[in-house]
Amino acid sequence: MIVYLASPRYRRCLCTNLRTAGFTQTALLRQAIAEAGKGLLELPAIWLRPHETVAGWVAQVSGWELVEDALARRRGIIFLTPHLGCFEITAQYYAFRASAQAPLTALYRPPKMKAVESLLLAGRDRPNLHMASANLKGVRALLRALRRGEAIGILPDQAPGVGEGEWAEFFGRPAYTMTLAGRLAAGSDAQIILAYAERLEQGGGYHLHLAPMPAPLTGELPARTLNRALEGLIRLCPAQYAWGYNRYKVPAGAQAPK
Repeated sequence: MIVYLASPRYRRCLCTNLRTAGFTQTALLRQAIAEAGKGLLELPAIWLRPHETVAGWVAQVSGWELVEDALARRRGIIFLTPHLGCFEITAQYYAFRASAQAPLTALYRPPKMKAVESLLLAGRDRPNLHMASANLKGVRALLRALRRGEAIGILPDQAPGVGEGEWAEFFGRPAYTMTLAGRLAAGSDAQIILAYAERLEQGGGYHLHLAPMPAPLTGELPARTLNRALEGLIRLCPAQYAWGYNRYKVPAGAQAPK
């Protein structure tokens, strides 16, 4: 609530994105503000508490058979985890449950402040969990992991840099959408699994939802298929999406959509 009231830019972005997606209820706006606050407050606990404690906060899991099937086939897994619910805990839960033969390499974008990056990396320093910076070296690390039959994690709703995405509709507006996940899947035959951790009421922990990527519609480009899949997840749990993120920004050097 403090950030919402103190930052006109954040407030404007959150309200505009909610309206664009068709969510106009005042009650949902209030819930989205509260959930954004929870997202900030839960990070220190997830980063600083023991791994087994954090994994234990996942009270329910739906769709784990998708993971077991992919691991059995040694295909590799691409987890696509949008900024929905507690996205931070999904990688930590998988890393706790996975074996050393199938670790997770998660792509991250280094923050501008080095001190924050150090804290972030320290908090994610868990067994079976590796980090790869969002650059060419990091992408190569992801591809090598997939070819070994391991898992990788990507935040698919981050706006990519120029040349790393394409414009595709997202809740009725063009959004510059990353193409990395599709390229990695094509180069490795990995299975794409959508994942998000829903916050349960009254401190009941989290419900980890895992689902397959939907098949593309006739004539649909991969970037639109991705955004349609994300829209479907968000509609299941709209209050817990990070609406304050500027999903529709034009990356520096990119041509704005017509």
